[in-house]
Amino acid sequence: MFQVPDLAAVNVMDSADPLRALRHEFSLPEGIVYLDGNSLGPASHSVLADLESAARKEWAEGLIRSWNGAGWFTLPLTLGDCIGRLVGAAPGQTAVCDTTSINIYKALHAAMVLRPGRPVIVAEGDSFPTDLYVAEGVVSTHNGASLRLEGVDAPTIEELIDDQVAAVLVNHVNYRTGALRDMTALTRRAHEAGALTVWDLCHSAGALPVELDKAEADLAVGCTYKYLNGGPGAPAFIYVAQRHHAQAQQPLSGWWGHARPFAFEQSFSGAEGIAKFQCGTQPILSLRALKAALDIWDGVDMELVRQKSIALTDLFIGLVEARCSAFGLTLESPREGHRRGSQVAFAHQNAYEIMQALIFCGVIGDFRAPSTLRFGFSPLYIGFADVWHAVEVLEEVLRTGLWKEARFAHRTMVT
Repeated sequence: MFQVPDLAAVNVMDSADPLRALRHEFSLPEGIVYLDGNSLGPASHSVLADLESAARKEWAEGLIRSWNGAGWFTLPLTLGDCIGRLVGAAPGQTAVCDTTSINIYKALHAAMVLRPGRPVIVAEGDSFPTDLYVAEGVVSTHNGASLRLEGVDAPTIEELIDDQVAAVLVNHVNYRTGALRDMTALTRRAHEAGALTVWDLCHSAGALPVELDKAEADLAVGCTYKYLNGGPGAPAFIYVAQRHHAQAQQPLSGWWGHARPFAFEQSFSGAEGIAKFQCGTQPILSLRALKAALDIWDGVDMELVRQKSIALTDLFIGLVEARCSAFGLTLESPREGHRRGSQVAFAHQNAYEIMQALIFCGVIGDFRAPSTLRFGFSPLYIGFADVWHAVEVLEEVLRTGLWKEARFAHRTMVT
């Protein structure tokens, strides 16, 4: 049974936190509890400094010479290996490039080519929508191909996997509820049927340990602007297991993926390994910001990150249910810490208005239609006292009915 701690006990938890010093790496506004790092991570001091240097020195002074002198051209693969360490991938299997949606397109096409004669892609019915939209697009380009959805065509994704399936596209952590999939078990089930897995790591990379190689995953994609704090619209990443490099093909054969990009040959000849999964010229300032963001992770123990994540989210759930149970909130996330990522979702019929009132009061989470209050907990900069204060504000918003004010019902473009 959850024992409600007092603020003094929570402060003791912060004092004993081995990750506590990392909080000072980030530029966070005073008086704000930021629980939306699962949508956009905050800026770090080093990112802001590196952006200044990249713009004023490398671009303004170095000009085109910086493609060589500042290592711009090799950043996608250099940073790919940095992310590879965080997602359990040996060097040479991960590239930072393009967007998550584009990389899903590449990965699904690659899987279809690697499994010829198999016309089916399997995905989750409650997947993040872009995954489904891209999967529909891939299916539309292959004659006779089709898409099967968990929750639509069968209750579980495992029931949909058979000898007609080329690829299983699945989120490691559900974007809405935070439910965590067993990567090893589902990958094994797909392989038993001869299918390949494409893992979406957008809500797990930087939030918990990921073991792509150990799980024998085939392909994976993810973004870098959430828990990795690379900045708004930061480039995504793609992983392709070494064993697939020789045969894997991707459909967007741009010049950065060419074996000899500066030979300016008329026909495409793909580079070796993961380099062939690059496409066009990459956004260098965004890559430079990401480089500084990833430097913070040097030496960070992902097991400690996971332990703190579970402790933070356990505390949040316990406090919300102890102090706000009378106001109609329903837990949507798994209760057991090992079954969820680093976010917590509560449902309420007036979730949008409540979240707008919370943001007004300095607790920033987000809303997901139709009725989800979503809170993300990045162990690098969120402390236990932050959780305490966030719940205190939530209780006040609910108890006073502040959320009922008309201004909080106004719908903005981004929620």
